[in-house]
Formats: sequence, structure tokens, C-alpha cells
Amino acid sequence: MDTPELACRIKSVRRKKRLVKTDLDKRLIQIHKRLEALWEKRRTLPWVPLGAPYQRGWKRFFVLRDDIRKGPKADFYEALLEKVNTFEYHHDRFFKRKKRRKGKYGYVVKKQNLRELDEYDWNSSKLALTEEEKACFTRTESFHIRTRRLEIKYVITEPWRFVLKVAPHIITHRKMVDTELESELSKLNNYVRAHNYDPRMHRLTSGKRYRWKDEFNERLKYINTLKNLPRYSQTAAYLDTTT
Repeated sequence: MDTPELACRIKSVRRKKRLVKTDLDKRLIQIHKRLEALWEKRRTLPWVPLGAPYQRGWKRFFVLRDDIRKGPKADFYEALLEKVNTFEYHHDRFFKRKKRRKGKYGYVVKKQNLRELDEYDWNSSKLALTEEEKACFTRTESFHIRTRRLEIKYVITEPWRFVLKVAPHIITHRKMVDTELESELSKLNNYVRAHNYDPRMHRLTSGKRYRWKDEFNERLKYINTLKNLPRYSQTAAYLDTTT
């Protein structure tokens, strides 16, 4: 019996632990790939028309003002509106929300603005803004407190050309449901959540640490926004908060 060969075949305790961990990591990567494939398959499922359409609340969106719609540049502004239009949905046609005023709750109409474009949208080939359309925007810069970065936005210069319109939100189609797909998705998600594999899976597939958005926002609440300002700016900001 060759004892040196037998000794080489015996795995150490450290190697056994490493093999178990490596096997788990490989299994998590496979689960992540399977989940992505199932999500993509569910996303591409076709829409099925309903036999009897029904109303589900109200929707609010922008349309051209009457004088602009009858003007010579109606087609130009109609094409521009398709790229910056926004849609809001609400159960009430008046689009009101609760707001506290002097210790009492009241109702105010929700604000709705046209879409503001960032640098990516501004240069995106998907949006495909022409030079004439770009002339209708104004570049704005603002400092975002949470991200601590300078944000650049492009805002419509003449928003008065568009007005809000409220219309019933009619449901005419629904997404096709695949029972086998939903069952497999549910099993995989329950397995990952039951063993708390989300952080490890996120680290393996993206290379970044996993952290909850809520925890990140909670930590940002305690950041002193006056810390990096000059001394005279801190004094002025403090006086503004005390007066």
C-alpha cells in the first residue's frame, strides 16, 4: 500500500470548506442566470385583449394648447410633446393628495410637469432630438444633496404651449400569464429569500457590495449639509433656519 499517494488524496478540512463554498457560489450564479432568463421570458409575453374593457381610475397627460394645435407649427410641437410628455394615474379625477397645513390636513392638487432630460437622454439616439428641438430646451444645473453631485437637466423653455388633460383610464389588454413560469419564479425567489442569498448573489454577479436603499437613505439623513460650505455660508444658512 502506497501511503504517500493515499495522503495526497485525502482532503484537508480547509479544502473541504473551500469546495463547499465554491459549489454554493456556482449554484447561486446558475440560479441568477435562470432568474434573468425567466424574467426576460415573462417580459416578452404578449398582451391579450380583454373581452370587456373596463375603467380603472383616471389618467392625466399634456396636450397642445388650442391655438398652438391650430397654428402652422402644430406638427413640430406634437412630435416634441411625444418625447417630453408625462402620464399620471389616480383614482380621483381631480388628482388631489393630502397635505398638512398648520397641524391640519387638507387636499391640494398634485403637480405635474413635463419630462426633464438628463445628459444621457440629451445625447441618446433613441430619443433622437433634432437641433430645432434642442433649441426649445434650457440647460439647468443644481446640486443634489443626497448624491452630492451636480445634476444637469434640460427643461422645456416654453411650457405654456402645453396644457393638462384628464381622461378615463381604460384597460383594454392584459399581460398573458404563464403558470409554469410563475411557479418556477416563485420557487427560486422563495429559496433565495429563505436562505438570505441575495447579498452573496449580488456580490458574485455584479462585483459590488449589497446594501438596502432604505439603509442608505437613513444614513444620509444624518449628513450635515452645511459641513462643506464656507464659514460665511454656514452662518447665513444658520440664520435662515433660525429666523
